[in-house]
Amino acid sequence: MKSFLKLENVVVYNADIIETHAVKPNSVDLIVTSPPYGIGIKYGSYDDSIPYEKYLEFSRKWLRKCYKLAKSDGRLCLNIALDKNKPSKQSVCADITAVAKSVGWKYEGTVIWNEQNISRRTAWGTYASAWVPHIITPVEVIIVMYKRVWKKAHRGTSDITKKEFKKWTNGVWEFSGASKKKIGHPAPFPVELPRRCIKFYSYVTDTVLDPFCGSGTTLLACLETGRTGIGVEINKEYCKLAARRIRGYVKSNPLTMIRKYFVQEESRRMSLLQ
Repeated sequence: MKSFLKLENVVVYNADIIETHAVKPNSVDLIVTSPPYGIGIKYGSYDDSIPYEKYLEFSRKWLRKCYKLAKSDGRLCLNIALDKNKPSKQSVCADITAVAKSVGWKYEGTVIWNEQNISRRTAWGTYASAWVPHIITPVEVIIVMYKRVWKKAHRGTSDITKKEFKKWTNGVWEFSGASKKKIGHPAPFPVELPRRCIKFYSYVTDTVLDPFCGSGTTLLACLETGRTGIGVEINKEYCKLAARRIRGYVKSNPLTMIRKYFVQEESRRMSLLQ
């Protein structure tokens, strides 16, 4: 399949992850993504307000496809809502975890992401009464799973610092979200999210896939960290947005790209000697 964009060590495909054959089976080291949440966000070509059971079936299909694309020691970092309140209450995180396990993914853990800038409103339903109270949980989660074995099959080059490692092993991550208006996407996540997942769960030169790459944030993190990034996005306008952001990053960071190239080559050389 012809790529929409191929630049440096990243590639973008304008395709449906469930149907595409652009990515080879058993080829991906890490999947980092934030799929549709089923909460009615207007994505353009995707209807995010479908009935919940259909949403779970859609999730089952793409999770099964990604399972096939991952290596035996491949990992999955899935950014999703903890739950949702409209049009009905649903335990999104628990349900998606169960769906992922049903197609083969094994559970490793969950990171709580505190965006710090979500509404502070807490009074829902009846006020100061047990009649019909509701709560809001102003966090999102990153579900961490793996295909068959958790321990990596080989030792590669890690670029995570001791300070980062100690900080990120705490399962509550605190950093701000991304601006919808600034990026031009209805549900962007900040580069910090995929950057942490990539550095924590993969080696330099590993292949990272985002099956819902949207505005290309995961691919930007791949450029920053010297990974090979593959993005699949069904919406052509979002592919264009991702391409603009990627080209802009490469243009404004030429020295970073050169440095990452040499880091990648050294990592490849070391892996051949092992």
